[in-house]
Amino acid sequence: MALRRLWFLALIFSAPVLCLAFVDSVPAGIAGGKASLAEREHHLWSSPVHDSEFAALSHPAALAACGAVQPPQALATPDPLLDERDLNSRASVSFIIGTDGRVHSALILESAGPNEDRTILDAVRFWRYRPALCNGVPTESEAKVEFSSR
Repeated sequence: MALRRLWFLALIFSAPVLCLAFVDSVPAGIAGGKASLAEREHHLWSSPVHDSEFAALSHPAALAACGAVQPPQALATPDPLLDERDLNSRASVSFIIGTDGRVHSALILESAGPNEDRTILDAVRFWRYRPALCNGVPTESEAKVEFSSR
């Protein structure tokens, strides 16, 4: 009878051990974010590159401190699967490319409808870039991409 009342204590005390066992089973290079850029690129698939506009650095002091600017380079930008029935649909999205090459803060600027917007945002969040460089140091940059079904 006492065992029936104490089963939850066994669960509470064994849960951290189970979690630690799971964390130890994940490869350290990939899960810990310590993989080199070349290793991360190796895991990505290649696809057509979209035409993107990269915004200039907005802060004047940052622009003056950055002598050599290199824009980001697209590594993997798979097309979103949009509904082809609407031939005049058009959408644009703005996002930040982080220092890790991942897309952050994706925002729809011009909507093509709720379903299409969701599809576009889902696809854009998986895009990968080689980050912009400021004097050889990775830096964040802003991009704007337009989609049309024409």
